[in-house]
Amino acid sequence: MSQKTFLLTVAVLFSLIGLLHLLRLVFGWEAIVGGLIVPMWISWVAILVTGYLAYEGLRLGKRS
Repeated sequence: MSQKTFLLTVAVLFSLIGLLHLLRLVFGWEAIVGGLIVPMWISWVAILVTGYLAYEGLRLGKRS
């Protein structure tokens, strides 16, 4: 797998994960991990992090 293919694949995956966090916020879905309810604010952080990683993956993928 070339570096460009890898970066674009990673960018798509991070975009999908960010979209799922956004849908969780919009629809109010609960996330339970190990019996603990994950607070909604975690999804806001996850959207920012995954959005940045997806952006960087796309940017670097287009450059290489």
